[in-house]
Amino acid sequence: MNTDITAAVKPEYPVVDRNPPFTKTVANFNTLDYLRLLTITGVSVTVGYLSGIKPNVRGPSMVTGGLIGVLGGFMYAYQNSAGRLMGFFPQR
Repeated sequence: MNTDITAAVKPEYPVVDRNPPFTKTVANFNTLDYLRLLTITGVSVTVGYLSGIKPNVRGPSMVTGGLIGVLGGFMYAYQNSAGRLMGFFPQR
C-alpha cells in the first residue's frame, strides 16, 4: 500500500521526513503547538458553558465543548507539526 503524499507545491524549507509517522509527528510538537491546543480547548470550554446557560445544561455543554476543543486543537497542532517535518513550514 502506497501512503506517500504527493504535493502540488514543492517544500520551501528543509524536509526532515517526507511521510512522518504519527509518533514522530506528535513528538515534534513544540511549545507553541501545546499553547495553541490549550487555547483552543479553553475557548471551546468557555463557549460550551455560555451556550448552555439558557437551557440550563451548562455541565454537559461545557464537557462537549471541551472535547471538541481538545480534538480541534490536537488536529491543528498535528497539522503544524507534520508541515514542519515535511518542509512546508519553517522549523522553530
